[in-house]
Amino acid sequence: MHPSMNHSYPTTTRMSKSSLPLFCFLLTILLSACTPYATASSSSTSDYLQSECLKVPVSQFVGSVQSTLDIIRDVVSIISNFGNFFGDRRLSNAITDCLDLLDFSSDELSWSMSASQNPKGKHNSTGDLRSDLKTWLSAALVNQDTCIDGFEGTNSILKTLVATGLTQITSSVQELLSNVDPGPSSKSSGNDFTSGKNGKKSKFPSWVQVRDRHLLLVNGFTPDAIVAADGTGNYTKIMDAVKAAPETSMRRYIIYIKKGVYNEYVEIKKKKWNIMMMGDGMNRTIITGNRNFIDGWTTFRSATFAVAGRGFIARDITFENTAGPAKHQAVAFRSDSDLSVCYRCEMKGYQDTLYTHTMRQFYRECRISGTVDYIFGDATAVFQDCQIVSRLGLPNQKNTITAHGRKDPNQPTGYSMQFCNITADIDLLPYVNSTYTYLGRPWKNFSRTIIMQSYMSDVIRPEGWLPWNADLYLDTLYYGEYMNYGPGAGLGKRVNWPGYHVLNASSQVTNFTVSQFLEGNLWLPSTGVRYTAGLGV
Repeated sequence: MHPSMNHSYPTTTRMSKSSLPLFCFLLTILLSACTPYATASSSSTSDYLQSECLKVPVSQFVGSVQSTLDIIRDVVSIISNFGNFFGDRRLSNAITDCLDLLDFSSDELSWSMSASQNPKGKHNSTGDLRSDLKTWLSAALVNQDTCIDGFEGTNSILKTLVATGLTQITSSVQELLSNVDPGPSSKSSGNDFTSGKNGKKSKFPSWVQVRDRHLLLVNGFTPDAIVAADGTGNYTKIMDAVKAAPETSMRRYIIYIKKGVYNEYVEIKKKKWNIMMMGDGMNRTIITGNRNFIDGWTTFRSATFAVAGRGFIARDITFENTAGPAKHQAVAFRSDSDLSVCYRCEMKGYQDTLYTHTMRQFYRECRISGTVDYIFGDATAVFQDCQIVSRLGLPNQKNTITAHGRKDPNQPTGYSMQFCNITADIDLLPYVNSTYTYLGRPWKNFSRTIIMQSYMSDVIRPEGWLPWNADLYLDTLYYGEYMNYGPGAGLGKRVNWPGYHVLNASSQVTNFTVSQFLEGNLWLPSTGVRYTAGLGV
């Protein structure tokens, strides 16, 4: 049964998760070695990778990747034969999403294959090959589920036809992921950190151009394009500026969006790398839409703003979906952008506001609001100094802040919330005792969420967490709380699930800090965004 049918309370929950249009594009990519900035001689590449990154010979790993790519091509061929289903928006969207998602998987597998064959290659990534392989393969694992979820609400036999192929892909990717060595369990975490300080840790990855280093370090910018609704810029539509941006660029491309309301759907496709969007502030630069599940959109395609191109940065912008709680799944912001940052941004919606679909993502000083599962997906994401705000939804509806979707224990994914402020929005304040709000619930088997050093108002129920359906996943999930405070942070009445943990020692949460969970010291300096690398104590 689809997860949306497994809810234990009277509300409509997530029924579909799917994706955006793209074409097969196999990149030749990457990286320096398994440990940051290390090198390996060409004569010993295979031995080095096998001992340091992979549990199997490189040739075996590459062969398995190639076999998986062959399966993807077969499934794509089947789906492509169905063409467009005019008059059935939901089915047409589901088909398009599947093709796009399988295209994502093809890329992610190709990156992994190229990196394993050429660990000395330099490209736009962290420089830590193990982390990159785990991230890309984890993303490739997610896409098939998102594809199949998109058929929820259709009567198509296509779901049955492609299910076997999708299951084969998933099984193959799980095998590949299990062949990546998990690596050491702990690393140095560091302390409060800003660009250009702390010596060696502030080294820029090789792909950050000198121009970007200067531009971002001084916190000023010279935009490549200006969008202004009033006509005073180069463009009046954001998408026009995005289309004009170069593809696979190693240079930061800056789009300045002047204050105003932009009623449009923005999609930054996978070849649009290193785009930086800067607005005039939350509630001043607003990108708005109202796509939703009830009106025939898949959850994935309902996003007002969607980004797949790596290295994306957003600053001082509001992203919203105004569909309202009665329209159910309605995404404001979706990201598949690896090594991406949202800084001083707002994600505003109701159900499924922020879709952190895949990859490594960092949110700093953002405001995220919603009702059911309003932060969800299977990314590796850290939220630092963010406002997490629950709203009033449908009558008798329970609020759940997070719904993390990790399905395999080898995935590096999860949510880490640090120094956040978890409260009720003004519309919910009079109803906090009748509209219950929880920190999260497990969307998939190995759902993982850690909340630490954060304030919780009395909006949070004493139990803290909500089951998805009875005791499903309660022994395989990993939820933890560390040094939180406020009236909603009391631990005396918390759930007693096998997978729930009260964390008391810093050693228990170090792995969920920015420097370790995101490998943040290797790439965040180039963004110019301040962050705390460790626990900050």
